[in-house]
Amino acid sequence: MHIRKGKGTTEFGPGVDILLSGCEVATAIEAYLVAHGVHIRGPRTITVNGDLCEQGNVYVDPSGFVVDRGEKINGRTGEYE
Repeated sequence: MHIRKGKGTTEFGPGVDILLSGCEVATAIEAYLVAHGVHIRGPRTITVNGDLCEQGNVYVDPSGFVVDRGEKINGRTGEYE
């Protein structure tokens, strides 16, 4: 996982990008299922739109922020505070 200043071009700021590997996307999907009471035991294949996921991206709007290991990243500036 890599967290960086976003590439947004709005007047409000760049936002924040969270880049995920395919494995991290699959782990996030499985964690979501577990949080909703769905537990899988044994081998599984997790696909996104019918294909294995190579990577993922979460874009956080400039009006929001991200807390990464206790440090706040402002969506308006894309900088740590």
